[in-house]
Amino acid sequence: MARDADTIQADIERARDALAVTVDELTTRANPKRLVEQGKQTVRARLGDPKIKYALIGAGALIGVLIVRRLFR
Repeated sequence: MARDADTIQADIERARDALAVTVDELTTRANPKRLVEQGKQTVRARLGDPKIKYALIGAGALIGVLIVRRLFR
């Protein structure tokens, strides 16, 4: 069954609109500034966890003690 030109034109316009929406979404998702900000938020959230926070403080203190001990030997 053959389609008329108006139907084909309407299909093309719908496809073009859908593609434009998809491109806009991809542009938003792939924005480097947004990705960096999201990464910062993730790191801050993880470092805010007391288990990780105190483990890092302990590791830093241990490294500091080892450096001071090595300097005064």
